[in-house]
Amino acid sequence: MTAPHAMHHILGAHTIDSGGIDKAALRAGRAGMRALQIFTAIPKYYGDKQSIRPERVERFRAAAAQAGIELRHVVVHAAYVLNTATAVEEQWARASAGLAKELERSTALGVGAVCFHPGAATSGDRDAAARRIAAAITGALERVQGTTRLLVENTAGAGVTMGRTPEEVGAILASVPAPLRPRTGYGLDTCHLFAAGYDITESPAALAGVLDAFEAVAGEPPAFFHLNDSAGALGSNTDRHMLLGEGRIGVEPFGWLLHDRRSAHVPLILETPQRNLAIADDDTSPDPADVEMLALLRSLT
Repeated sequence: MTAPHAMHHILGAHTIDSGGIDKAALRAGRAGMRALQIFTAIPKYYGDKQSIRPERVERFRAAAAQAGIELRHVVVHAAYVLNTATAVEEQWARASAGLAKELERSTALGVGAVCFHPGAATSGDRDAAARRIAAAITGALERVQGTTRLLVENTAGAGVTMGRTPEEVGAILASVPAPLRPRTGYGLDTCHLFAAGYDITESPAALAGVLDAFEAVAGEPPAFFHLNDSAGALGSNTDRHMLLGEGRIGVEPFGWLLHDRRSAHVPLILETPQRNLAIADDDTSPDPADVEMLALLRSLT
């Protein structure tokens, strides 16, 4: 654990992008955020053939600069439907192409990272599924040159989804060729950890022990955190986010996390419910729920 005065936290959220991703950046800036998460394509579609227009890149970069958000602290969340773990060759090829296209769009934007859910081991062979995920990562990194990292996100563990345990995350990363390894990594979602059965509410030591386990197996600390409370109970495998303090995790464990060295200098992204879902395209005011959550997090530091 590190003394609070020594910590540097980069707080942000996945803000609403009505009017475009440039408006998402402006809303984040007006909330006082220093990190941001966005989609570059519709998250429930592959979008594997969609490139990003230069004028859209320019608008986003200008908005991020105006908002005071460094591009290296921006995370793009890939489409939810990309199943890079599948044993069905046609589906794997489509998911891999979608992941590479996402990396291409994000590299054009100049952001720090893309995070993605690794998918489901539909064949039942989890070791082989880990290798297929790594092959998709490898293919994307070989196809798209640049510094934008491709990061595996841990999952809540529903069904046969991959990435629930430190061992699975470690196995995926270990199968990426060493020269490409610096361009990949992983991040942790607090709701997913809790829903997967890791009791991060027990004590600061218990929370640190979970982070220790991931760091030991992966060989590095997380490159980002998603800060979400959980509607589901411990071990429920339910991926349903709630505002901090309104779910089964509660407020206190987020304070413990913010005092852990691994929460410093990486994007800490809220993916919690927002209140103004019908915001007008030209309205760049911050969401009230985001403002409340940021104030809460700052009070815990």
